[in-house]
Amino acid sequence: MSAEFDSTETLDVTGASCPMPVVKTKTAIDDLSEGEVLEVLATDPGSVSDIDGWAAGTEGVELVDQEEGDDVYKHYVRRTE
Repeated sequence: MSAEFDSTETLDVTGASCPMPVVKTKTAIDDLSEGEVLEVLATDPGSVSDIDGWAAGTEGVELVDQEEGDDVYKHYVRRTE
């Protein structure tokens, strides 16, 4: 599947477990400008639901896509304001 967006920055939180992927994603997204997309690489399976839930409940961010790989989960979060 080809994505219709380009990630601006990549955040590597592989090896980190809940809640650190969400905490570090929030910190990193705060440094982006409106419209920019953060690619988050995580190994914690819980990050799929954690980042989805965080994005759904947070103004100014949008979960654009999630990809589940063999070892790494990729999350794409856009700053919307």
